[in-house]
Amino acid sequence: MRQSKNFIPTLKEVPADAVIPSHILMVRAGMVRMLSAGIYSFLPLGYKVLKKIIEIIREEMDAIGGQEFHLPALNPKEIWEQTGRVEAFGDTMFHVKNRDYVLAPTHEEIMTYHAKGALKSYKDLPQIWYQIQTKFRNEPRPRSGVIRGRQFLMKDAYSFDSSWEGLDKSYEMLDKAYRKIFDRVGIKYFVVGASSGAMGGSKSEEFMVRSDAGEDTVAYCEHCGYAANVEVAQSVIEPVKRHTESREIYEISTPNVKSIDELCEFLKIDERETAKSRIYIYNDEPVLVLMSGNDEVNETKLENVLGGAVRPAHPDELKEITGADAGSIGPIGFKGRIIADLRLKDGNNLYSGANKNDYHIGGIDLKRDVPQIEYFDLRTVQSGEKCTRCGKELEVFKAIELGHIFKLGTRYSEALGAEFLDENGQSQPIIMGSYGIGVERVLACFIEQNHDEKGILWKKPLAPFDVHLLGLNMKKEVVSETSEKIYKELTGAGYDVLFDDRVDAQAGFKFNDADLIGLPVQVIVGERGLKEGTVEVKVRKTGDRAKVKTEDLLAYLKEIFK
Repeated sequence: MRQSKNFIPTLKEVPADAVIPSHILMVRAGMVRMLSAGIYSFLPLGYKVLKKIIEIIREEMDAIGGQEFHLPALNPKEIWEQTGRVEAFGDTMFHVKNRDYVLAPTHEEIMTYHAKGALKSYKDLPQIWYQIQTKFRNEPRPRSGVIRGRQFLMKDAYSFDSSWEGLDKSYEMLDKAYRKIFDRVGIKYFVVGASSGAMGGSKSEEFMVRSDAGEDTVAYCEHCGYAANVEVAQSVIEPVKRHTESREIYEISTPNVKSIDELCEFLKIDERETAKSRIYIYNDEPVLVLMSGNDEVNETKLENVLGGAVRPAHPDELKEITGADAGSIGPIGFKGRIIADLRLKDGNNLYSGANKNDYHIGGIDLKRDVPQIEYFDLRTVQSGEKCTRCGKELEVFKAIELGHIFKLGTRYSEALGAEFLDENGQSQPIIMGSYGIGVERVLACFIEQNHDEKGILWKKPLAPFDVHLLGLNMKKEVVSETSEKIYKELTGAGYDVLFDDRVDAQAGFKFNDADLIGLPVQVIVGERGLKEGTVEVKVRKTGDRAKVKTEDLLAYLKEIFK
């Protein structure tokens, strides 16, 4: 490809709205341009890489018997209403103006719709169906370039089985295929246990990349490899002590004391002696949640316990429900469901709000004074806590989700009536799995892991071209003729070459563009080197340079790329 004839609009300056490396470099290297918040156009250079990722995904999916579909992004709303996910996605789902249609954020419903009536017998199963299609989600805060957009490209796959053992096999097959995909594209990743969220289902795993740009938070043990999204992560942490004797409850005046730290300072106590109260609304009913000290409620864990979406009570609701404002709420006298983190189980001599502003209660014995209390794992794991597997310290850090696999079970097949006849002629719901990869995220995460201060560092599997051929001062006949000859030789030998044949571009400009775009190898043709019959070969990642005789260039490149 001749650079003078192709659209690669590189930029010197960092875009004002870009803050993470992949976003900055994809814009500067002329790979993408933003059309609107969370909506990006892929330009020829970027789309070429995207197609390479898609082909790797397609090859690995086909290798396990996957059959490729192309489903419509515009879906009848009524199908989504049958599974209850119009409400589950809420404002995240795009609705078209007449409200009878939605833009699909994923395709479980539509795949199940096509399976219904078509997969009639256990003899038709198992099946693996997949597609690579545009999805739409109305992200309230789209950012980080293509990592979190409102329109994005996803590979989503679905398995259909006649037994739970069959689902296990399909799940394992997709898990291995995903690992091959990410290994082939050259991304360093790890796998974590996760929550299924709005997708539903049982076992769920995420393929993650460590990055400060990530919107997921992961707990990881370097010693044994335990990894889990904090939505489900657990740790070994000392429970609240139960004292031999329980004091009687008593009320304490605590003027202007709102936080746990303020309460501990006021009473000169340790935070482990306190029980923080939060009110959540579930199914229009208040639920009081008790946490030890400054432990934070993990709302995903809470939703999993309660079985649906929750929200914190609004300030005006708090007063109506408890008689007090935030900071003065507690379990004593609360009329409603009370659940607590396991760390507080049977704790006594605790302090909490009195459900009266500027007052707290001491001497609370949860076993004695709150007999209806229920205990669950509700807390968010913190760095430095002990791993449940090996007892070593956990590290908590940000990460980007590359892919997510779920065992859906029969949630969608039951809702949509997708059934088959088993060996005994009995009707059974099809057992399903769901498996997604964010295609554009793969590209962005590769760049996050492979760049330097000058630009991108492509590896051959994803590189838009193998070689960047730079003709310096193309007005000189010897440079022009030699560059043209080398271009033909390299392309004839099977190399994909980006030929910077621009006549008016200065050498420094060409060097900067080449480092920014970041192709694996640069071949530099200059008048000075040609006087000695040589060209310069630069390996972009290492910066290693060598003078190579023009007649030896193909052999030299063969060694580099072997």
